[in-house]
Amino acid sequence: MARRVSPFVTFGLLAFAAFGLSSCGLFSKPQRPAWRTQQENACLAQQRVHASAYVQPANEMDGPGICGMTRPFKVAALQDGAVAFNSTATLDCPMVAELEDWLADVVQPAAQMRFGQAVTQINSMGSYSCRGMNGQYGAPLSEHSFGNAIDIGGFVLADGREIAVVRDWTRGDEQTRAFLKDVHAGSCRHFSTVLSPGSNAFHYNHIHVDLAMHGRSGGTICKPTPVETVAPAFPAAVASASRAPVAPSFPTGSIASAGRGAPVEDEDVDPGGAPPRAAFENEDRVPPLSAYEATPLPPRRPY
Repeated sequence: MARRVSPFVTFGLLAFAAFGLSSCGLFSKPQRPAWRTQQENACLAQQRVHASAYVQPANEMDGPGICGMTRPFKVAALQDGAVAFNSTATLDCPMVAELEDWLADVVQPAAQMRFGQAVTQINSMGSYSCRGMNGQYGAPLSEHSFGNAIDIGGFVLADGREIAVVRDWTRGDEQTRAFLKDVHAGSCRHFSTVLSPGSNAFHYNHIHVDLAMHGRSGGTICKPTPVETVAPAFPAAVASASRAPVAPSFPTGSIASAGRGAPVEDEDVDPGGAPPRAAFENEDRVPPLSAYEATPLPPRRPY
């Protein structure tokens, strides 16, 4: 004959089990590695990124899981509007700051040397997206999941010429191929991960750059191995010094075209759901940059 169990006993056992699982961390929200928050806060405290008509802070992006950023930025253009994105990028503070340095140190000098003109647009193929590496289900989270990476599909020059990685990496003219190789090599001095065509099958059409922490020593991954290029005998910058740059144009509805920052959807779509939303309608909730403690910036990697 079965014995009846009191409902009070059942409730007590369930409560005890829930408490035990919670105390073991099974029901607690997973946390991002501490170094991510430290680098974000240090970047903000050092004021390496300044809000403008082209770069605007948004509210915290928290989850799912450990995806997200404490203080994301919606970026329509870099170099004070001189270099537009084809669509708004969502990035963390360290990535925005490093992209600015990369443009000034690598991309623009290479463009001037090879073509005698500046780059006025970056064609992005993805920034923030909560997903596994290479978009593979069950893979470790990509740096895109933290706004700490961007995929670059190509560039547009001041005269309107478009350089596409998928086409010009191997089939472009000599100077265009050299330009992309120069950008790849220079990227390896600025980012901890650089994956370009030839690195693997997933990167045949773009250059992936991120600021991941590789091990305690902070190593780097740069694939394929950079190659030395030959500078033109007569740099194009000399022959085209008088060419006037063309101002970049911004897509209708972008941060810059809106003048103050109307809500703009990010170009990245999480395979498991809808694209992340900009949160400019809640700007009053975003703490000012001065609210962040002036913690020292982690040492930069040697070039």
